[in-house]
Parts: sequence; C-alpha cells; structure tokens
Amino acid sequence: MLDIRLIRESPEFVRERLATRGTELAQLIDQVLEIDSERRRLETQLQQLSAERNRLSKQIGMLRSNNEPSSAPEAKVRAMGEEIAGLTQAVAAADESQRNLLLGIPNLPHPNATIGADASANPEVRTWGEKPVFNYQPLDHVDLGARLGLFDLERAAKISGSGFVCFTNLGARLQRGLIQFLLDLHTIEHGYVEICPPHLVRRECMVGTGQLPKFEEDAYGLEEGQTFLIPTAEVPLTNLHREEILSYRELPKYFVAHTPCFRREAGSAGRDTRGIIRIHQFDKVELVKVTRPETSYEELEKLTADAENVLKILGLHYRVIELCTGDLGFSMSKTYDLEVWAPGQGRYLEVSSCSNAEDFQARRMNLKFKDSDGKNRFCHTLNGSGTALARLYVALVETCQQPDGSILIPEPLRDYVRVKEIR
Repeated sequence: MLDIRLIRESPEFVRERLATRGTELAQLIDQVLEIDSERRRLETQLQQLSAERNRLSKQIGMLRSNNEPSSAPEAKVRAMGEEIAGLTQAVAAADESQRNLLLGIPNLPHPNATIGADASANPEVRTWGEKPVFNYQPLDHVDLGARLGLFDLERAAKISGSGFVCFTNLGARLQRGLIQFLLDLHTIEHGYVEICPPHLVRRECMVGTGQLPKFEEDAYGLEEGQTFLIPTAEVPLTNLHREEILSYRELPKYFVAHTPCFRREAGSAGRDTRGIIRIHQFDKVELVKVTRPETSYEELEKLTADAENVLKILGLHYRVIELCTGDLGFSMSKTYDLEVWAPGQGRYLEVSSCSNAEDFQARRMNLKFKDSDGKNRFCHTLNGSGTALARLYVALVETCQQPDGSILIPEPLRDYVRVKEIR
C-alpha cells in the first residue's frame, strides 16, 4: 500500500510513476485525495467538538461544585454527544473508503526500471551456460513422462479435474529429491531459516501481500472468502511478523519454505495446457526476506544469486530478465525473472521471480522495525522462488534426456534420488 503522505504531498510524481505501468490510475488517485481531504476535515471537526465538550464538562463540574445551575451546558453536552457519535461514524467510514481505494493501487515501479508496456520490453540482464545441443529431436516432458512413467495426467484429471498432476514411481522420487535438494541448499549454504507454514491463511494475510482484493478470482477461497489455500508460501512467510515491531538488530530475516501452491489460473485458458507447465497445484520452495530499507536492494541481488545458484548447480542454461514497468507484479517495485531453457519446448520457462516490494506489503500488514534512533519504520519485504518445481522439473528432464530416451540425473541430485539415471 502506498504512503498516503506521498500521494498527498507529491500527487503528480505518483501519477507519473503509476502511468509507466500502462494502467490509467489518475482518477483513482484523485478519488483518494478527495476522500483524504474530507476525512481530515471530519477529523478536525471531531477534534474541535470533542475539545468543546471537554471544556463544557469541566464548566459543569465547577457549576455543580458551587451549587449553581448547569442545565444549559448539560443540554449542550448531550447534543454534542450525538453529533460526536455521528462524526465518529463518518470518520470511520471515510477511513475505510480511503483504505479500500489504497488497496487497489499498485506499487510504484523503481525509478530505474525500464519503461515498457509488456514482457516484450523486458531487458535481458545476463545469461549463464549454453543451450544444450542434441543430434536428434529432443522429446518434451510429456512424451518423456509417458515413456518412463514419471507422472500420470489422465488419472490426476480423474481424481481432481484438468490442470493437476500425479507424480509416480521414480518421477515422484525425483520430485521429492528436488525439494530436499533445494531446502538443503538454501538452509545450509545460503543461510535461510526453514519454516513449515500452514497451507491455509486468513483473508488479511492475502491482503497483506497484495493477492487481495485484486486477484481474488485466481485464489481458492473457503469459508465465504475468509480463508484461502495459499497461492505461494510468500503469503504465510511474509506475514509471520505482521503487526509486530522488530528491532533493527533482528534484520535481515531470511525464510525458506516448501509448500504446495494453489492457483485457479483464471484467464489462462489455452495457455500451456500440455503437460505440467501451468497447473492448479504445484510445489515450490519459496525464499522471503524482511530487511531494513537501506539494504533491501543489496538483499535483492543476493536473493537473485541464491535462486540462480540452483540452476548453476544443476547445470541448466538460463537467463535473467528484469521486468519493465508494464510487466511488474502488483506489489513489486523491482523484479528479476529467472528463465530456464527447456529444449523439448524450444523456449525459456520462468522458474523464479525475485522481487523487492519495498514497504508496500509491510504497510498493508503493519510490519515495522525500531531503528537505532528508536523510531518505528516500515520494513522492506522481498521474495523469490527458489525455485518453482513444476517448471524446474520440466527443464531438468528435457535437458538431461539421453538418445535412448532415458534421463541422466545430475550428480548433485543423485544422493537424493538414489539413482544415476531413469530409464
């Protein structure tokens, strides 16, 4: 959520930065300013009326102590009480309206972000490794999965409907091995604290990280929208310290978690329907950082490097893309996407988005820290996939396929999968 003081004091700056997202939000900013002005007017009126009532109450006390008539000021106080009650309700209503408007406004893009309308304007930051070269036509993961019995899409659809997968036999062991490899890497080598969070969260947690109210149609809601299956572990991890005031000595905090993720993928009909690239339930190992503002962009580079290290260790060719203003997520100010090459697809697949939300999420969840001067300030929050399993799985099996149709397991995974190859 944006700082209302920033909107109030620099409305043109806010309008200009939001305009780079390619969405017309000027009218919404005007509405925020209008209701902010009305709310402040009502609050001033309420304060003045409350002060006058206090003055009259003291006068009544003095009159009574002197055995003098006090009926006239008492009548005024009673009338004021009704007016104050009405003003209190009006202020509360204005507060709620202003907050609802602010919840619908996305974060401001970083000043150095490339201005562009969509993904076609995203600049490539760097690449690692080379695309694998095959002297035959590589199979895609669906054909490999069917040939080797790695997963069963038909029976998953029979159980849960389309858009689900059931990993089987060595395919399931590979999935489990990848998860354990990722958790060990990030906890032992990269210094993250492992968390095993609930997979069901309250509505305010989804609001806190920015999934609600804008993206409610993509979420699996329960109890009339009061609880939700998590779309990513970013939600419970970032909300771990919601409504708390941390010490600056505690920061930065690094968290990692493996969870299933649940997404309706509303509006994605017809996109990546073959195989397991876009499914409604998938596993992910998520990285979250809570930092001081002064170090958050340094921490973003480290976070991105941690996610990249996964792909380097597995020997998978990838590229890093910085998202332009029109392609940024709702809550994010700056984002790097890691895209791994999948030879069976003949294209790159996004396996991680490493992002800095600055204080946007912290304001929504009232997450603060006390700095060295004793001042309470909002934390900065960051998150990134370390990585998303379905697409990592696809890239791995397609890259590591052999001419005879088997899959050679990368050496760093062999202790986890307990085989050198799947055939």
